[in-house]
Amino acid sequence: MEDTKKIVLRLYKGIARGETGKVAALLAPYLDWWFHGPPGRDHMMRILTGADEDHSSIFRFNPRRVEEAGRWVVAEGWELAADAYWVHVWAIDGGIITQFREFYNTSVTVRELSPKLPPKTAAAGWPTGGQRSVGPGLTVWESQERLGRSLPGLVLTI
Repeated sequence: MEDTKKIVLRLYKGIARGETGKVAALLAPYLDWWFHGPPGRDHMMRILTGADEDHSSIFRFNPRRVEEAGRWVVAEGWELAADAYWVHVWAIDGGIITQFREFYNTSVTVRELSPKLPPKTAAAGWPTGGQRSVGPGLTVWESQERLGRSLPGLVLTI
């Protein structure tokens, strides 16, 4: 397991255990954050900022899949009882999480479009979950779960 993936897994573990000091040590002081989903469903950012102090309403994050995509780490999870599907995309620089993209009930495709980087294949270490090339660039990650219904879709380019 690569170091970037380990950092993200430590973050989720720290959140589950309520270890706020350990979680804070993994984050840059000024985290670049972006959210896509219905208002009030930015659960991870509420946890990271302490905005949701009523612990009974905190959304529980149990990643079902965590994969690397270059310097990014993509995690997804779903809770059928809550009718919730989420995708988190974390950027790691120098062992610290510097950027965070949170998607709620949104299908996500991550595409590599940088002309500076050589094309990668599954054999060279890219995630294999749904990997395929469509149009310009290479799809390096796709949402797997859609809760048996149509979800809005976004393409995140890296």
